[in-house]
Amino acid sequence: MDTAEIINSRLVNQKIAYSGITRPEDIVKYMVAMQAQEYAMAKWAIGLRVPGTTDETVEQAFNEGRILRTHIMRPTWHFVAPEDIRWMIALTAPRVNAINAFMYRKCEIDDKTFKTCNDLIVKNLEGGKFLTRNALKEELDKKIITGDSIRLSCLMMKAELDGIICSGPREGKQFTYALIDERVPAKKTLTHDEAVIKLASQYFTSRGPAQLQDFVMWSGLTVKDAKTGIAALSKDFVHEKFEEKVYIYLPSRDTKLPSRDTKPKNIQSTFLMPDYDEYGMSYKDRSAIFAPPPEALQNFKLNIPYNRMIVSEGEIVGSWKRTVKNKDVIIETEYFRKPTKKQEKDIDRAVKKFSSFIGKSIPEGGE
Repeated sequence: MDTAEIINSRLVNQKIAYSGITRPEDIVKYMVAMQAQEYAMAKWAIGLRVPGTTDETVEQAFNEGRILRTHIMRPTWHFVAPEDIRWMIALTAPRVNAINAFMYRKCEIDDKTFKTCNDLIVKNLEGGKFLTRNALKEELDKKIITGDSIRLSCLMMKAELDGIICSGPREGKQFTYALIDERVPAKKTLTHDEAVIKLASQYFTSRGPAQLQDFVMWSGLTVKDAKTGIAALSKDFVHEKFEEKVYIYLPSRDTKLPSRDTKPKNIQSTFLMPDYDEYGMSYKDRSAIFAPPPEALQNFKLNIPYNRMIVSEGEIVGSWKRTVKNKDVIIETEYFRKPTKKQEKDIDRAVKKFSSFIGKSIPEGGE
């Protein structure tokens, strides 16, 4: 194993290089969870992995509840499949609540307040209702003090972590909440160890090669739990050492991508990476995909790799931003070092793919 093989395997396993997946909900199911606090870019993260899909088709899947959005790990927003939301919440909520405990105390929210809030939320949403955060706040304020945005966020997140609410369809550009019990069919519960093992298996299938520390960071699980999950992986998973680091992955005959000189057009290794995309967020050790010389970063004030990054041949080489104006989108790019002619050509195709996904044209001179 070498760095190129790590990159190629991740591109294949994350379904970026190529993908037979055709529905937005299926990539979310395959990836287990996809970070989604930047909603527009989270939709693009799906589009990046599902050929032929558009912003509208992802939005439709979300509004129909085939994709859900909630807090389940670290804590932050994630897309998750309906069939996975309950066991994922049960597994990760205790860890997230432990992280949030200081803020709960700071906002002076006790267990009684949380219970009252949850009861009021159920009362206002039952019967298939969908309410925005502001609409729910108006109802909650009649009985409890929701306070500022931080206190309200704590109340709403706790309701998510208690398995009470998840995303409903959007109301214009506003998000709504729905009751999980009305939005998601009941599923057989998993024991703690069963959930740990399931999460480990799906993580290393969709993100490998990855290390123990990558899985711990991404999942928010304890090292003990992470090791339990890894120990229970099937014998099909390989544990391979490279530069004194142990990488775990599920071998695939498709992980050997053609060389960059012979790579067919349907192989995608150059793309506009969304904010908080799983290609960067899934790993604590990002040295394989991002290792520019220090002098190349002197003029960059970005939170790398959390911002929108340009990926060329699987490596982060710069950043991008977009400005939407009516029917057009203007893409601005910045690089750590001057790109080659081939890189420019590949990135131009990547820009066109993104513009096609959001249904916008690129004006002359707008990229």
